Amino acid sequence: MIYFELSADAGYIELIKLLKAENIASSGAEAKMMVEDQLVNVNGSLETRKRAKLREGDIVEIEGRKIQIVKSKT
Repeated sequence: MIYFELSADAGYIELIKLLKAENIASSGAEAKMMVEDQLVNVNGSLETRKRAKLREGDIVEIEGRKIQIVKSKT
């Protein structure tokens, strides 16, 4: 499991931005294609919204990787 830390003042991160930040996608276009190709699950369900807002506790699954969103303590 990979843990992605949201900054203390951020309420969410968009799905395609997370895929880029974790180097799963090399570009925004590639991240969008991954979502369009139905390769991404959020909390166990297929996610088709490219800009889905991910919040603390959400778990993203793609290509055998799991990423949990956690809130930064600083």
